[in-house]
Amino acid sequence: PCAKEGGCVTQYLPNYSSFCSEHRPHQDVQVTPEPGTECPICMEPVEDRMSYRTMVCPACKRAWFHRDCIQGQAMRAGLLYFQCPLCRNLKEFTSQMFIMGIRVP
Repeated sequence: PCAKEGGCVTQYLPNYSSFCSEHRPHQDVQVTPEPGTECPICMEPVEDRMSYRTMVCPACKRAWFHRDCIQGQAMRAGLLYFQCPLCRNLKEFTSQMFIMGIRVP
């Protein structure tokens, strides 16, 4: 729990790397959410910028979600069904989520 509270990222890929908040990977997508953008999973507003707690789909760049929400979806969906909640992209979305520390069983 202290790693999550500190903004650390653990990659659940071979080598199982962990990164502190200063050295963790960041999404390369150069977009910001529109005012009033909601997470498609919990329907609550997301932050007005990308952060540790707010992420975006790298494929459609329209789906903004909370890290905890997408982690919950990953745990429920599993590897075969984990995809962007809006555009349904599987390959680019899943690989980016792995890099960003989302655990997908």
